[in-house]
Amino acid sequence: MTTRSNGILSKLMTPVGIAPLVTLRILFGAMMVISTVRFLVLGWVKDHYLDAKCTFKYYGFEWVQVLPEFWMYVLHALMLVGALGILFGAFYRLSAWVFFLTFTYCELIDLTYYLNHYYFVSLVAFMMTWVPAGRSFSVDVWRKPSLRLTSLPRWCIFIFQFQTAIVYTYAGLAKINHDWLIEALPLRIWLPAADKIPVLGWLFDLPWMPWIFSWIGMLYDCTIVFWLMWRPSRPWAFLTVIVFHVLTGILFQIGIFPLVMIAMATVFFSEKWHKRWQLRPWFIPALKKAGRHDEHFYPPAKPNFKLQTSLALGEIKLLFIFFVFQLLFPWRYVLYPGNLFWTEEGYRFSWRVMLMEKAGTATFFIKDSKSGREGEVLNSDFLCAHQEKQMAMQPDMVLQFAHFLKKHYAERGMADPQVRAEVWVTLNGRPSKLLLDPQLDLTKIEDGWKAKNWIYRHE
Repeated sequence: MTTRSNGILSKLMTPVGIAPLVTLRILFGAMMVISTVRFLVLGWVKDHYLDAKCTFKYYGFEWVQVLPEFWMYVLHALMLVGALGILFGAFYRLSAWVFFLTFTYCELIDLTYYLNHYYFVSLVAFMMTWVPAGRSFSVDVWRKPSLRLTSLPRWCIFIFQFQTAIVYTYAGLAKINHDWLIEALPLRIWLPAADKIPVLGWLFDLPWMPWIFSWIGMLYDCTIVFWLMWRPSRPWAFLTVIVFHVLTGILFQIGIFPLVMIAMATVFFSEKWHKRWQLRPWFIPALKKAGRHDEHFYPPAKPNFKLQTSLALGEIKLLFIFFVFQLLFPWRYVLYPGNLFWTEEGYRFSWRVMLMEKAGTATFFIKDSKSGREGEVLNSDFLCAHQEKQMAMQPDMVLQFAHFLKKHYAERGMADPQVRAEVWVTLNGRPSKLLLDPQLDLTKIEDGWKAKNWIYRHE
């Protein structure tokens, strides 16, 4: 190992206070509990999964299927238990794995429900399985006080800071394009539609406001991590994080993503800042009333995190691979020709957040190869409104639906069904264009990592 790598490793292994990780665990767990309960109460298990006649798959994860009704509810019950375990630090490591696996399984069932923040939640949950976040302010420590830690290796905090930096920086770099900065698209389409929002609505109707939002959004994403890292600017940067994400949450109704990003920003604060809030009476009122003092939670002691060097190095190597993937995978789009926003080859999992307004209409035709008879498919016979909307503008989903239709009609006696589709797509308010050759038999095409040469690549 070189001197430089030894220096980096030494810094990653330096003991730091556990308080920032405790705050993140509690906030993340609370948000996942609320999110899971909300999903169940709103009946989305039934709407998203049980009522689905067709589900769209991530390439390579075709084996992830909707489970029988009883087991889908068991899956979400386990998810809730895992989230509660994270929140309270109860059987923490097991709870983190349970939540990660159940949440990720559900998100892999249907590609049409892909969102950047669901992917981010899976990544954070995965990283939670690696760190001892349940070793303070937790049920585990209450059950077994000897588990309590006051410190841990710096990498346990750094991995969450670094993942947050990747999300923000890549989202900012993705905004450096002609449509976003020069044309103020798609904000020029979206903002005027929000003019009825109380108090702030009039701002969104100003003709120059989309450009202000576009440039501020790009600069914010590209630089916010640096402001959070710099101690003098950190409080003000955190304030802008709150304002920015609350505003985007109001404007775009993107679920818990704004709250997750606000929570992630807290890991940049010092141990002292976290202790100041964690030891307030309103944070732990019952324990304070029971007569327990600050020293009970953070006893004055030398760093007591003991970890075998070989195990730590093994974990760091695996996390190194994980982050190399996180850094490189979003750049895979450079391997494909054409407009990324049109083809969407390499678009997902690359932190391209709210960058385009895209819509399509897809009309499918099924033909019996033996008789030559052809008929139009009614998409709503197989897809819900959300699925049809997402499918009609994304090439890989168009292809999947064509293969689904072939299988469906072949099982009902049609001889070697052929499927073609007339798909019109509009991008950022521009006139609609054909996505592919409407005479092409899509059942003869297989999906994969190679460029989709059957897509019209309009320049």
